[in-house]
Amino acid sequence: MLEKVQIEKILFLDIETVPQVAQFSDWDQKTQELFTAKNRYRFSSLAADPEYCNKPEAEIWNAVFGQIGGIQAEFGKIVCISVGFVKETRTGKQLRLKSFYHEDEETLLKQFCNLLNDHYNTPYHALCGHNAKEFDIPYICRRLLINGMKLPSVINIAGKKPWEIAHLDTLELWKFGDYKAFTSLSLLCHVFGIPTPKDDISGADVARVYYENDAQSYSSGLERVKSYCEKDVVALVQLFLRMRGDNLLNEEEIYLAES
Repeated sequence: MLEKVQIEKILFLDIETVPQVAQFSDWDQKTQELFTAKNRYRFSSLAADPEYCNKPEAEIWNAVFGQIGGIQAEFGKIVCISVGFVKETRTGKQLRLKSFYHEDEETLLKQFCNLLNDHYNTPYHALCGHNAKEFDIPYICRRLLINGMKLPSVINIAGKKPWEIAHLDTLELWKFGDYKAFTSLSLLCHVFGIPTPKDDISGADVARVYYENDAQSYSSGLERVKSYCEKDVVALVQLFLRMRGDNLLNEEEIYLAES
């Protein structure tokens, strides 16, 4: 099946998200109340953990905030969207990368939507990510609506039947209909023997890196987040190629697109 997919019609993507504020206490009272109401079960679960059972309630809520404050679209925001597009050449393939990153979420969303509307706006185009159907694409859609922006046609899937949605998801492809477990991108790269560059941060560090640099320079933190996000896109594309039986890209075939 995958070998029949037109790879040039696919936009590979990954997003990085952080909480809208650096600390739980930075939210106004109403937002704190709504966050605690939505995440009461997570709080109860963490409070039963031996590490937290004797700690003050405020400290436990800070821990909950740190764990999921950035992955819920109502309380988080996107700080980077990295994309990759593969071009077929006479000698093989080329991967070109581009990132939309900014401290103002609306700015980067507008830039990303311009790309979708200009180049990925037909029924033959698709997006691909790892767990993108469950996380990246819904998160982008929700943040677009919250920012008062229209959804580009390629992600405006409300009301469509599952077989009418062309998006691809490497996690879903790996499950083969088995929905019992989550398999990370890094684990799949490991089992497929796909080399991945080491980074100075992990996904759990993104919010810390972003906000620790706030007082000094947003750009330094954002640059690190962008670099991390782009490496995930490279790993995603390599995994997709391996899944469909293609050769992996070498470093000379990977390009950073001009801004």
